[in-house]
This record gives sequence, structure tokens and C-alpha cells, in this order.
Amino acid sequence: MSMMLLAVDIGNSNIVLGLSEDESWQHVWRLPTSQQKEEIDYATDISNFFLESGLKLAQIEQVVMSSVVPSVTPILKAVLRQLFDKEVLIIGPNLYSEISFAIDRPYEIGSDLVANAVAGYEKFKKACIVVDFGTALTFTTVSESGQILGVAIAPGLKTAMYSLFSNTAQLPEVPLELPKSAIGKNTTHALQAGVLLGYIGLAESLIKRIKEELNTECKVIATGGLSAILEPVKHLFDEIDPHLTLNGIKSMAFKAGVLRSEEHKSEK
Repeated sequence: MSMMLLAVDIGNSNIVLGLSEDESWQHVWRLPTSQQKEEIDYATDISNFFLESGLKLAQIEQVVMSSVVPSVTPILKAVLRQLFDKEVLIIGPNLYSEISFAIDRPYEIGSDLVANAVAGYEKFKKACIVVDFGTALTFTTVSESGQILGVAIAPGLKTAMYSLFSNTAQLPEVPLELPKSAIGKNTTHALQAGVLLGYIGLAESLIKRIKEELNTECKVIATGGLSAILEPVKHLFDEIDPHLTLNGIKSMAFKAGVLRSEEHKSEK
């Protein structure tokens, strides 16, 4: 039986909304994350997405949200409850009981990274490294048994670029395009060589080291809003899945629903 589910992933740079029925994502929308926006602004944005896609708000049967921006979480939660007249399931430590961690403080890990780990492991059913190219560049490592072993975090591509622009008056903003040469012939080329090619080296080095420490065969998956620029280096990855985080959010929502349904039956 199909269910129309809306998954919302609130990141530091963007809010991604995915509308799913059965196994696929019928629609994926993105809007900038803003702590200055009020409820009415977000409500208008989301309503317009549905209107432009010929969808009715009443079609949504379940709403689930992951957020790493605490100040925006209550605003979006209120908006989603009002628009869809549904309780919003929040991905967080209350849903982590079925997930095994080998880190010092599991409740500190971002819910998006947990979703990445869940979806990555479900995709391959073996050890994996999920590389998420977002506001931060993250490497989440999962064991052969599905245990989250840990995370490596570096500033993301746009974050690194912005730090240069904001602190150096003469550097212009540049397109995120991989240059053919590492020897920059102009300012734009120089920035692309240093940051983009540098990040490829960073990714290659960390993936190699993590694999050595795992000492077992593993899969490497890339995701995140900036994963689209990785075409020239796709050999690093077994798969590039821009919807991996949404898949993990949906999977955790489904498991939570099944668990709650079973608990309800046992109480009768």
C-alpha cells in the first residue's frame, strides 16, 4: 500500500523537501535556510511548491523532519503541522534505539549523518563510507554489521570559498567548476585549482586512510548538494546518490512507524 510522505532535511545552507510515494521521490525541492524568515514565509514557499506541481496539501499522509539548525526547527515544525494537519516526526536520539554506535557521545552526531549512515548501509548491506558534500564535508563510516563507527568533518567547498571572499578584498566569487590544470593562470583559475582540486585530494586521502583503518572491503558513496560537480572524479565512489539523506530520513520514519504500531498492538 502506497503512502505519500514528505521528508524535510534542514541543513545549514539549504532546506531540502522530498515527496515520496512507494520507493521513488516524485518531487525534490530546495530553498535557502534562513534564520530571518518567519513562519508565513516558509509556509508560502512550501505552498507554492505544491501549487506549481499540481499537488494538494491534503495528499500528504506522513511528515518527517531532520534538522541540524536548532533555531529553524520549531519554525518549520509549526509550519508543517499547520499546512498538512499532521504531527511531524522529528529524527533524533529518540529514534536511535535501533542503531548501534561506536562513538563517544552518540546524541551529538547530526541527524543528517545518522540518516546517511542508515541509507548507505541499507543500500549495500556492508561496510561503507558516506561522503557528504554540503556546508561541511563529512565522512561517515559504517561497519560491516551496520554500526556507526565515527565521522570526519572538514569545511565544505562553499564554506572554504566564502572564508576567502569574506576576508580577502581582492578575491572574486568563482564558479564551482573543476579546472583542467592545478597551475592557475588567473585569479578564478587559481581559486578553482586550490580549493576544488585541493578538496579532491582531501577526499582521496581521507577515503584511503579510512579504508586502511577499516581493513575490510567497503563501499564509498557520495551525496550532498555539491556532489553534482564530482563527475570527473566519480571513480572515487561506488555510487553518487544526491537523495541518500532523504532515503535515510524516510527509512527511519518507516521504522519508527512500524515500531510504534507494534508497541500499540502489544498494549491491547
